[in-house]
Amino acid sequence: MPEDAGQRLDKALTARLPDLSRNRLQQLINQGCVRLGEATITDVGRKVKQAEQYCVSIPDATPSELVAADIPLTIIYEDADLLVIDKPPGLTVHPAPGHEQDTLVNALLSHCGDSLSGIGGVQRPGIVHRIDKDTSGLLVVAKNDAAHQHLSAQLSTRTLTREYYCIVKGMPVPPSGTIIANIARSVTNRKKMTVVKTAGREAITHYKLLKRLDNAALLLCKLETGRTHQIRVHLTHIGNPIIGDPTYGRKLKGVDFPRQALHAAKLRL
Repeated sequence: MPEDAGQRLDKALTARLPDLSRNRLQQLINQGCVRLGEATITDVGRKVKQAEQYCVSIPDATPSELVAADIPLTIIYEDADLLVIDKPPGLTVHPAPGHEQDTLVNALLSHCGDSLSGIGGVQRPGIVHRIDKDTSGLLVVAKNDAAHQHLSAQLSTRTLTREYYCIVKGMPVPPSGTIIANIARSVTNRKKMTVVKTAGREAITHYKLLKRLDNAALLLCKLETGRTHQIRVHLTHIGNPIIGDPTYGRKLKGVDFPRQALHAAKLRL
């Protein structure tokens, strides 16, 4: 197209192939999967000229090195492109030291099998957003590059919305409101996040009182941004930590809750 003339090859192809990310197209160019006539093009920064026609070959996805595991899953919705999972508490999302084969990703590899067409060229599920190990609830997963690209774009533009139920200590004042406070990793404990006045990343949480309890409250929280531990950090910041939260909360007299009382209740795509 005339408007592509003078643009970088990777940028021009991204505009023409919206189902593939720019990183994936750069990978394909580097792998020799893009041709101009009979010539193989491996320069991602090549300037496109008017009337040039490029051919992009997409190879089959390579098998994942991760191990599939037969872990039961509660599937709320599934089609050829994505799944929505109701994740139980205690299930880690991504493999990590100590959890190499007992995670949601391992379970999805077993459940989806050959229906996974590949994320970034590897036959694996695409985790679009995360929830903590001990948080329960809804999680959307992409089965292919196109779905992963579109869902990630929705998350970036904040049109993919998430709402959570939680039980907190005490009663928030006001009972409904918006918490706007930047979040960064703690300099004293690298496993924790904290509210900071300068730097950090913008974080916005809307909350609403649903029910008054005995020295506690049931809240509905809606995320406008998606920072690590955002709801847990923000509610602790206003003096209403989530009950059962071992990192940011505190024990409530007379209440024995085995994990943080936080549940991902609603997803809008």
